[in-house]
Amino acid sequence: MASIHREVLIEVSPDTLWDALKDVGGRLIHHNASAQVFAEGPSRSRLVWIADLLPDELAPTIAGMIDEGTAAMKRTMEAGSPSAAAGLA
Repeated sequence: MASIHREVLIEVSPDTLWDALKDVGGRLIHHNASAQVFAEGPSRSRLVWIADLLPDELAPTIAGMIDEGTAAMKRTMEAGSPSAAAGLA
């Protein structure tokens, strides 16, 4: 079942490749998240995505969304698209 979420961007830090957001509305009572990219050598990086949410029962659903999102980011970066190279993907 598809769902629509409204996310409010809290902060973006291009210098540290970090952003933070919160989800408003929907079935979540509370949802804050952050994501940061760390360099691991000249051609590798690691994404750390942290999500804090309530109710706990929605954690598996959100975990699936995070998995899908990280897989899409990985595919985009590995494809070497111009938008990925510019940091826009």
